[in-house]
Amino acid sequence: MAGYTPMMQQYLSVKEEAKDALLFFRLGDFYEMFFEDALTASRELEITLTGREAGAEERVPMCGVPYHSAEGYIARLVEKGYKVAICEQVEDPATAKGVVRREIVRIVTPGTVMETKSLGDGANNFILGTAEADGRFGLAACDLTTGELYVTSFAASREAVRNELNVYRPAEAVGDAASLARLSEESAASGRTLLCTVREEADASPQSLAAQFPGELWEQADPVRRLAVARLIAYLGETQKRSLGHLRSVKAYDPQMFMALDAFTRRNLELTETVRDRSRRGSLLWLLDKTRTAMGARLLKRWIDQPLLDEAAIKERLDAVEALHGSWMQREELRTELNEVYDLERLVGRIAYGTANGRDLNALKASLGRIPAIRGVCAQLGSAQLVRLAGALDDCADLAAAIDAAITDEPPVSVREGGLIRTGYNAKLDELHIASKDGKKWIAELERQEREATGIKSLKIGFNKVFGYYLEVTRSNLGALPEGRYERKQTLANAERFVTPELKEKEALILEAEDRMVDLEYELFTELRDRIAGQIPRLQKLAEQVAALDVLQSFAEVSAERRYTRPAIGSGYELTVTDGRHPVVEAVSEGTSFIMNDTSLTDDSSILLITGPNMAGKSTYMRQVAMIAIMAQIGCFVPAKRAELPLIDRIFTRIGAADDLVGGQSTFMVEMKDIQVMTEQATSRSLVIIDELGRGTSTDEGMAIAQAVIEYVHDVIGCKALVSTHFHELAHLEQTLPRLRNGCMAVKENADGVTFLRKLVAGAADSSYGIYCAQLAGLPETIVSRAYGLLEGSAAGETAAAGIGAKRPSASGASAVGETGGSYAGSGPETAEADAGGLVQLAMFAEPEPPKTEKPRKPASPGAERIAEKLRKLDVMRMTPLQALEWLNDARNLLMESGESS
Repeated sequence: MAGYTPMMQQYLSVKEEAKDALLFFRLGDFYEMFFEDALTASRELEITLTGREAGAEERVPMCGVPYHSAEGYIARLVEKGYKVAICEQVEDPATAKGVVRREIVRIVTPGTVMETKSLGDGANNFILGTAEADGRFGLAACDLTTGELYVTSFAASREAVRNELNVYRPAEAVGDAASLARLSEESAASGRTLLCTVREEADASPQSLAAQFPGELWEQADPVRRLAVARLIAYLGETQKRSLGHLRSVKAYDPQMFMALDAFTRRNLELTETVRDRSRRGSLLWLLDKTRTAMGARLLKRWIDQPLLDEAAIKERLDAVEALHGSWMQREELRTELNEVYDLERLVGRIAYGTANGRDLNALKASLGRIPAIRGVCAQLGSAQLVRLAGALDDCADLAAAIDAAITDEPPVSVREGGLIRTGYNAKLDELHIASKDGKKWIAELERQEREATGIKSLKIGFNKVFGYYLEVTRSNLGALPEGRYERKQTLANAERFVTPELKEKEALILEAEDRMVDLEYELFTELRDRIAGQIPRLQKLAEQVAALDVLQSFAEVSAERRYTRPAIGSGYELTVTDGRHPVVEAVSEGTSFIMNDTSLTDDSSILLITGPNMAGKSTYMRQVAMIAIMAQIGCFVPAKRAELPLIDRIFTRIGAADDLVGGQSTFMVEMKDIQVMTEQATSRSLVIIDELGRGTSTDEGMAIAQAVIEYVHDVIGCKALVSTHFHELAHLEQTLPRLRNGCMAVKENADGVTFLRKLVAGAADSSYGIYCAQLAGLPETIVSRAYGLLEGSAAGETAAAGIGAKRPSASGASAVGETGGSYAGSGPETAEADAGGLVQLAMFAEPEPPKTEKPRKPASPGAERIAEKLRKLDVMRMTPLQALEWLNDARNLLMESGESS
């Protein structure tokens, strides 16, 4: 550092403490960055890069941002994955000898952001602590803004790590290299960025942890849990450089307490975000979120991420929802009261952090003032859980009263400007207020007296921070001033400024009073804030209870609005749903009628093999069953007329095709890996959903694999399963597997095409209508016609001897998939072809090839082509005479309209 100025030497010394962070170095009213930090910040923030003379031969790269707007710049850098170290001036520049002392007061990282504007009220921001040893994986998850801290441990498998990672979706992690490598791999696979910091050492002794978390039984905890928590707390202490007073309790759990949902299942079912654009709208979370508080919204997401496996706990939630569901007036009153409750969890976090201002304390007071009314509403309802919950609500009246006595109704944003404390709260402060007020009155009186004594009506007394109070007289009136009393202080273009001994004496009293007022108000405010911080456990418990109430009323509100019913939860095997609906599809399809379907998966019928056309609703139906099960196990009513559900320990889904391009895996390989996980982890209590099993490889091999998987689920696992397939030949499994039943999606055919009824019926389908779906998708008519020709030609060659033609939409009035529709002659190739049995299938509109001496035949007109196409689809044998006449009349009108009647 030789050759650099003292200030730059100080910068380089501080930078050594935060080598992996961008250093915001406070210089007056700016945070400055130098060297590589300046180059990075100027590029990422798109701010001007300049230079500074620092004693070296070359200018040092430099850029900076104003201190009062630094929060936004810091947030942008953190969102991009950077750490930002904030270095402040920690001594008064006016009294400093030499370079002002500066220290890093905090390091902001993606997982330790406290400014909630960039986070969103309804979202947590988790940072993880991890540890891996002896085949066990320990994981601690903390949201610093709310004080939530969860810890768990499990067998160190890839699937288990992935499942827990998807519960928290962390922004940052700290731990040993091995555990972080697992997290990084799984996070990248999910398309998320995770900032990792390796920390091998930490004091994980029970005594050390007990100092931060009194009352926890650390001696009995899994060692990897202790180590994960210890690493996390050590890292938070180093980066935040302050007491973590709101981290006083740990919520320990085992993953086996909740329904297991892997990453694919969460994505496929769109529980918290949609597959297409990862938006909230269109997800189950979006549908169920009628919460009125930010903490309720965060808890709702956690409940959806972790459906319960405790039957008693589920029924307690359902009891509460039922009570609220049946009491509209009380529910509306509760929603009104909750709407006035601020984010207690984050308010408590700011109080503990020492960043809460007067407005935050008033928000806490206002929130506490709503608790008695909330308690009263709950007490009126018939639910034992709600009555018990209401009785446990602590309104913290003592804290609310203390805030009300101390803080003014409209305090300023800053806590160092005065105006925070009410008159009457502190006698000394009141004296200073009077001194300041009287002093200003004295100055106003002095101004009046001086005007009278000098006869200068424009004389005025002003104030600035350079030399305090002064008397200002215009140049034209200087001759009216008496000699000797006025001391010139400043000369302006059109006026002179003066002071008098009396004015300076009174100024000293006024300024001293105001300075002392500000200091005393800040001291009184911090005393009150610290007093409230000492009651954080009470406030955190209250916040947790209010959040739970909010989620329960949200369930009740959605259930009443959407006509959901209470499910019956039992410990048996059977899953029976009457008139079930897909909750989200129904919600986003407002104005259209959703087709309801039944489901029955029992000991005698545990697997449903679903066939039918594309776009007929197979995937929606299967997702619907899974969604109903999840909603029931989070304690919500379900979209059905009646539902009897068992406890499902895990849901596996394989829906949709998505190649793993990064991993170099095809759709088929991804599907097979998912199936492999299912075969390892599914139990008889699981629900398996596989859409289009066996696709992605040859037909014969795909069909063989599909049958083998179905047989394995049936014979070995014995769980409930919904399997859709286009291999209609698999329908024969109903004859060999006693617990498998066939089902298909009904279809209605008519002269204009095909209508998908989206109704599940018993039996197997005999067509997938793939070409018809291609036509609906807008493929050129030449491609569609050629596809039909190839399909029908192939079918004719294979089945003409049996008198069966290729399947194509018929002109029948109504027929469901699975019924025979007769032959579809007339839509094959334009030349007659003989099949293997010697039969000839003539194309209805085939024309002989013209002799070479003739001119080429004129192409068919558009109107004639349309008539011909309709005629190809016509099933004459099923038409009544009246229908035939109507069809001919329509054809004639079409030709007339196109001017082709001649």
